[in-house]
Amino acid sequence: MSEYQYYEFLAIDRQLSEQEMGHMRMLSSRGRITPFSFSNEYHWGDFKGDPKDLVRRFYDAHVYLANWGSAIFVLRLPLAALDREVARAFAVEGSLDVEATPTHWICTWSLESEGGLWLDDSSGWMMRLAPLREELLRGDLRSLYIGWLAGVSMGMDEDADEEELEPAMPEGLAPFTEAQQALAEFLGLGVDLPTGAGMDRPVALSGEGEEIDLWLEALTREEMRPLMRKLLTGQGREAEREAIKRFAAWRKSSADAPPPASRRTVAELRKLEEKAKEARLRHENKRRVQEEAKRLKEREEYLAKLAKDFPKAWKAANSRAEVGSGKAYDEACQALIDLAEAYDRHVDRQTFDAELRRFMAGHGQRKSLTQRLVKARLLRNA
Repeated sequence: MSEYQYYEFLAIDRQLSEQEMGHMRMLSSRGRITPFSFSNEYHWGDFKGDPKDLVRRFYDAHVYLANWGSAIFVLRLPLAALDREVARAFAVEGSLDVEATPTHWICTWSLESEGGLWLDDSSGWMMRLAPLREELLRGDLRSLYIGWLAGVSMGMDEDADEEELEPAMPEGLAPFTEAQQALAEFLGLGVDLPTGAGMDRPVALSGEGEEIDLWLEALTREEMRPLMRKLLTGQGREAEREAIKRFAAWRKSSADAPPPASRRTVAELRKLEEKAKEARLRHENKRRVQEEAKRLKEREEYLAKLAKDFPKAWKAANSRAEVGSGKAYDEACQALIDLAEAYDRHVDRQTFDAELRRFMAGHGQRKSLTQRLVKARLLRNA
């Protein structure tokens, strides 16, 4: 297996300067470089740059893939985006690393697969994963939870405590977004553990709309002014994030706030995973039985239709055989297989064999067709 490595970087909050782009060109003469991105693949040799250093300095997102089984996704976030204690509670060796620099958080999700890389289209992963950054900036921590779950799925380290509690999820769990689904695929996380954890259930309806009105009524002019200023000066996204964080903090401090969900141990999550797996297998088996029953019903209806006008079916098979092409022979052979089964169901096999001898009287010289019919066990070897 030849070597393959793929590197991609994305700048979201600001574009690179000409000098910074020049620095990237020095690191790769063949890389595709724009003010917002860099990408390149390597079939021999290595990328000259240090990806972590480039994320610290220039870029907000990074994807790395290697066909020997390495998959890495990195996001850079402002320090204000995550609470230090909360962020580090999700870190798990071998799956999710959360590092603080003087100005940013560097979140790194990773997978080391012994069987080699199974991700096919390397160039599409950044587009699928990059929306996770905006989700985190809006306070959605589920991508961090997915990283922690991936660590549980991989067994974490050998000395992992089965009684270790899952990280607290302030807003609870809900089904994956498309980007979170992509992250789960990227990390090789199956469906059973997230389902057992509760990420398959729809979001419960609540009185959030009423709560928003109450919070807005409680805001003072001084609290509202910086938000409105940001909205009117092209900083709408920052204003939205800040408003969401303030509202979440208000809800948390409210006397009517729902109690936080109880945290489960690793051992409890593994039991829930097993139950989810059993339920999934039962559902899949039921679906297979239903699909097979549907297929058999449709097959019986088709054979019954053939039996209503056997001469027409023989004429169609004869027409296909006379075309003389490989495709036509395949179609003629399949038509004869269907006829044999229809005769078995609605007449008898002896009648079919007699009709087949008449059919072959006109096509016996067609060796390719004969070979197909022998292979289908409609004819014996000559």
